[in-house]
Amino acid sequence: MDIEYVRPSEIEKRSFEIISRELEDRGIALDERYAPVIKRCIHTTADFDYADTLVFSKDALDVFKSLIIKGAAIVTDTNMALSGINKKELEKYGCSIHCFMADEDIADEAVKRGVTRASVSMEKAMTMDKPVIFVIGNAPTALITLRESYDRGYRPAFIVGVPVGFVNVEAAKELIINSDIDYVINRGRKGGSNVAVAICNALLYMMRDGLI
Repeated sequence: MDIEYVRPSEIEKRSFEIISRELEDRGIALDERYAPVIKRCIHTTADFDYADTLVFSKDALDVFKSLIIKGAAIVTDTNMALSGINKKELEKYGCSIHCFMADEDIADEAVKRGVTRASVSMEKAMTMDKPVIFVIGNAPTALITLRESYDRGYRPAFIVGVPVGFVNVEAAKELIINSDIDYVINRGRKGGSNVAVAICNALLYMMRDGLI
């Protein structure tokens, strides 16, 4: 296989050209509304399964845009996602971003109750005095806690739910899909913090570029 010379500034553009071509070769036609998000997930993972498994609630794009414009908070379940989501784009709208997983009070409470730090982090996020976009790339227990809280009357403003793994991952995602919470979810076992970041950044770039 020959090495292709690509200028550093052109690598991402070339990658997306390859993705578009391979989707066409595979006979996959993406819904144009969601194509930038799906392609960025494929770009992040080199996994074309996201063309089939990434699902969106009916008004997901509009709801996400409205929340960002109003200065919503983003709460993640990993510091990797906290680091990767584009801060400059968030700053345009006065949005804050948080991860409580390493907070000492979260760890102490989780040990005391015998639950995960992700669950306690979600509970802390629910006390914030603004709408929260929950960005979950690792912990299915975060999604389970959000659904249980929803059943008790709390409504998450939006969920990006792409935890990766084997224990309760698929079931936790379906709990969110089978509600009227607005979401972007990847069905199945695949996901991760990198995918959660890819989804958020894709949506922010779509706003920047006037696509939503």
